[in-house]
This record gives sequence, C-alpha cells and structure tokens, in this order.
Amino acid sequence: KTMATRAQPPPGEKPKTPTLKSKRVQPAAGVSVAASSGGSAPGEQKKSLLGKQFTPKFTLGLDMKGQVGSEMFCVRYSPDGSLLAGSCGDNTVKLFNTKDGKQLHWLPAQGVVPLPCTTVRWRPQPASSKTRHVLVSADAGGNVMHWHVSSQKCLHTINQPGNQVFALDYKPDGSLFATAGYDRTVRLYDEATKSEIRALGGGFSYGGRYKTGHSNRVFSLKFGITDENLLLSGGWDNTIQIWDLRDVHPVRSIFGPHICGDSVDLRDNTVLTGSWRLENPLQVWDLPSGRLIREIPFNTWGDATTCLYAAQFSKDRHYSRVCAGGSGTHEARMFDTSTGDLIGRISGMTQGVYSVDFHPTLPQVAVGSGDGSVRIVDYTL
Repeated sequence: KTMATRAQPPPGEKPKTPTLKSKRVQPAAGVSVAASSGGSAPGEQKKSLLGKQFTPKFTLGLDMKGQVGSEMFCVRYSPDGSLLAGSCGDNTVKLFNTKDGKQLHWLPAQGVVPLPCTTVRWRPQPASSKTRHVLVSADAGGNVMHWHVSSQKCLHTINQPGNQVFALDYKPDGSLFATAGYDRTVRLYDEATKSEIRALGGGFSYGGRYKTGHSNRVFSLKFGITDENLLLSGGWDNTIQIWDLRDVHPVRSIFGPHICGDSVDLRDNTVLTGSWRLENPLQVWDLPSGRLIREIPFNTWGDATTCLYAAQFSKDRHYSRVCAGGSGTHEARMFDTSTGDLIGRISGMTQGVYSVDFHPTLPQVAVGSGDGSVRIVDYTL
C-alpha cells in the first residue's frame, strides 16, 4: 500500500505513539522559567509559557459551506509573496492570492489513480528569465512536474519509476533542483534540460572509506544559501546528511533528528531540525561542527503531546523567528530564535500541522494542516 501520510510506519508495522519519561521538559540552556514568566505564580507561569493565541488573517481551503478538503501536505509562498501554493492529498495543487485569500488557480490531478501531491517549490526568479510563477510539484507516484501557474499548464514531467517523492528543493540561483523520497536516493536535476545529472547516496569514497548515505526514506531537502555546493537532507534514519554537490557521497552527518516532514532549515551556519518525537523535537545545530547548540522547548508544562512534521526559520535578515508544528496538539508554535522563548500559537486545526512557510519579505507565516486548511498569520518582529 502506498504511503499517503508523512509518518506512517513501514507496511505491516503498527503505529506507535511516542511517550515521554517526564511530561515536564526543561527549557533550553540560558532560558529560565522565571525569566520567561516574570517570576509570577505557577498558574501565571504556565499561561505565559503557553504564549498568546494568534488570530489568522485568512483561513484558506474552505468551500462555500465552510468545509475543508483534502490534506494540505505542503505550503509555499511564491518568490514575490503574491501567491501561496498548497499541495493536496488528492494530487491537486491550490493557488491562493495572499492579499485577499481568494483561490485563483487549481492545478489538476495527474494519472489514472492520483496519489498525494507531497511537496511543492517555486522556481527562483533569476533576472535573465522572463517566465514568472513556475511551480514544481512532486507526488507519491514518483512524478515531478513543472507548471506554468497562470495558464495552469504542465510544462514538463519527470517520472521516477517505483519511487515516492517526498522532498524537493531548488538551488537559490534556480540552476538545479533536487528530489528525494522512498528509495533513499537524492537526485540532482539540471533546470534548463530537466535531466538528472547526479544521484547522491552511500558508497566508497576516493580514500576507500565507506560512507553510508541514507538508510531509510528522506522527507526534507535544503540547499545552502551562501555555499553553492551545499545540500542537506533528512529522514527516518535519524540523520541529517551533509552533501558537497561535487561528490556523490555525504561529507559528514548530524546524528539524532528523526525527520518525517519538511522540517530541516538552514541559515548561515545554523541548522534547524524538527523531529517526530516528544522528547526534544525542536533543535538548533552548528553546521561546521555538527554540535547541538540548543533545544527549543516545544513540549512544556504537561502538554507534551506534539511530534513535529514542520519547522522553519523566518526569512528576515536575522532569521529572528522559528515556526514549527505537528501532530498531537494539532497546532503550530512560534519562538524567538535567539532566546528560545515561546511567542505564540496558531491553533484551530482538527488534524496535524504538515507544513509551515514564512513570507519572503513580510512578517507573515502560512500553516498547512491535514484537515485541508491553510492559515495565514501576521506577527510582529
């Protein structure tokens, strides 16, 4: 049976809900409970640490009767922030106007038996290109499709037979894109020719040393912004693999994060990971050393029920915010990156949070849920 949701176990295995040894998780180093709560009474401390409740500017994906549709697996703003794309469990892609929240376009399902559209990415807009709003989607049938959003036409289709594609990302200059998924292989494609130029995996390096690569499904990819040869990948095997695009084997690894969604992000030399587990799900790492910098306390004060599918840094100059969400509480939470303090919550979803994406220029974030809704929230810096 084809996997249709992010954290399903392998066929034949019964899902297991993670458990915590202790429901109260200590805050990250340097963030005291008293400082976060102002030294108030325990009840007030709890209310303070839970943060404020954000009110969405728009709730998208609802029909005329206020009902939601198929699961929203991935949401992404266009490079100029004017559009928001959402990939759905029925293999369709919905396009929304971010100014008024109205649905503008609908990219139809592909194939005789449409499988979930698991991820989307907008092609970066280089100065030399005249074609705007090109979107790439990928699905659990192994299809990777380029779309011209305005005309709703599929420009090109790549098929990976026998694979399920769960992760996709573009190099910042738009010259390459990468895919990964069920078969554990990270594939690099040339954007101009749409041809595969390299498959990244385990094997023997030039020095005769064996490098493992990924040993299980891959759910997240992230190209470096300042290093043109850097690519990160994460998945079920509890590792973040660090790739140099000039080699076909990983150059090193970060061990620990259990990635089940689009929950690996990178700014400068700082890596953010969101793990599908209860203990220490949200972590910040130093890229050069692979050292854990801090735990951002997501599960606190007896509400330790959330395993993360999504995590991302904000896109302002200082990446001052982190937003993450998942299953359990069915909500997303926003934190101050420098202190780890909880700023607020985005809730109201009836199923897990599968995706978050910050606006490219404004203090705004989009949250996609398994209940088919998307919430757009404004916040202050």
